[in-house]
Amino acid sequence: MSSYCFGPTSYSFVEFQTQVSTLICDSKQLKKLPAISSKLQSLRHIIYIEDEPVDAETLNQMNLWTTLSFTEVEELGRTSHIDARLPSSSDTAVIMYTSGSTGLPKGVMITHGNMVATTAAVMTIVPNLGMDDVYLAYLPLAHVFELAAETVMLASGTSIGYGSALTMTDTSNKIKKGTKGDVSVLKPTLMISVPAILDRIRDAVFKKVGEKGGLTKKLFDFAYNRNLAAIEGSWFGSWAPERMIWDNIIFKPIRAMLGGRVRFVLCGGAPLSSDTQRFMNICLGVPVGQGYGLTETCAGAAFSEWDDTSVGRVGPPLPCCYVKLVSWEEGGYTISDSPMPRGEVVVGGYSITKGYYNNDAKTNEVYKVDEKSMRWFYTGDIGQFHPDGCLEIIDRKKDIVKLQHGEYVSLGKVESALTTSNYVDSIMVYADPFHNYCVALVVPSHQALEKWAQDSGINYKDFEELCQNDQAIKEVQQSLSKAAKAARLEKFEIPAKILLLPEPWTPESGLVTAALKLKREQIKTKFKDDLNKLHH
Repeated sequence: MSSYCFGPTSYSFVEFQTQVSTLICDSKQLKKLPAISSKLQSLRHIIYIEDEPVDAETLNQMNLWTTLSFTEVEELGRTSHIDARLPSSSDTAVIMYTSGSTGLPKGVMITHGNMVATTAAVMTIVPNLGMDDVYLAYLPLAHVFELAAETVMLASGTSIGYGSALTMTDTSNKIKKGTKGDVSVLKPTLMISVPAILDRIRDAVFKKVGEKGGLTKKLFDFAYNRNLAAIEGSWFGSWAPERMIWDNIIFKPIRAMLGGRVRFVLCGGAPLSSDTQRFMNICLGVPVGQGYGLTETCAGAAFSEWDDTSVGRVGPPLPCCYVKLVSWEEGGYTISDSPMPRGEVVVGGYSITKGYYNNDAKTNEVYKVDEKSMRWFYTGDIGQFHPDGCLEIIDRKKDIVKLQHGEYVSLGKVESALTTSNYVDSIMVYADPFHNYCVALVVPSHQALEKWAQDSGINYKDFEELCQNDQAIKEVQQSLSKAAKAARLEKFEIPAKILLLPEPWTPESGLVTAALKLKREQIKTKFKDDLNKLHH
């Protein structure tokens, strides 16, 4: 049995639960295994991918297991003539572990039938998907979003190029100066992304335009606003010829950042802000679809259609499943709400997985079978249905906290609004029922805060010292208040106190998932003392 997992910290838990016998990893993870060897009781075989040289000393430490390089396994395959044992649709294809953003990871049993259902459904949505397309794969395959996407590409005969988030563009961190990034070499036509990466592209472009200033900025702003008016229907005129002019003068260099050939972008993993979606529409000139799904639904639930120019919605249900809303009275969301029905999003149909491996209690809590034998998964997300049948995700049950005086704070909604501040790289809002206000932990953008410090004549030894500077804290807090007011947040939703943290939150640090979603419990545990100080 094999399983997908999100990182070395989870190996021992996954291995213990699944009794996995074979582990495939890269050279970097291989070096970490001897330190946890006592916890890997069922492991027998290790296959490592030679992405970097492995020294003899490391291999000598692997004597507990049969250790082979991927090249050696390929050679074994060439000389082996064992017939394939074909699966049935109900057989488990993958045990994929959730990211553990709300506690210990759970092993979701995804069947071959689930995979086929999602793949077939998505192939009906993306127009003209086929052998002429090129797809850039850079998200972890241990994430259901990427697994589903690559399966769709393989089924449709699309070429796949493998890259990484750190080598994507010519200016990425791991790209040697003067050499090309993945998108420049591959020139993909199709890409998927998580909101955090599209937000970074948007911020980088606006920053560059702002730095150039003058005529460049005026032209960009004018062209941007003209295209925005055309897309949103408030101005049509002779748009096509004018757009060609702006595309060639203003937006062509921006498209070159992603290779210049992208025709469709699908975003998933978390809600995409309307501003970022519009930015990608205008600057890339391509549809940006939003997908909605979970590991438990094999990524399949809803998917916006390619010609839908609205923002903030995740589209209608995919052809492989059904979506309904169930009232959540306690949170104030009901299917009788006006102007749109609201409630917990519940997904049923062929993409719904078998449940959690060796965890019947949790399976029975969120998977339900109705009187027609339809299997439904209760997502914990709050949605509303638009009159045209499109779904919009507006909240999450676990992210709603009731304050001391009875007001409800939606942490995700507040964080989404505050992320529009150019000082914010990452933010987690925290609230508890014993206070009547919320607080926030902020990882500030190095560039933005250091530029402000330079312009303000602030002296500091290093970035950590700058994060403790009272004037810097005040500047960021004022920026958050401005973003909150622009989003029309209530006074109690605006963080009363904040703490600036110098170290970025990465999947390696265990504070965010591979899709860059917050791991609230882990962040709360790590910064417990700091949160207590903010509340006193």
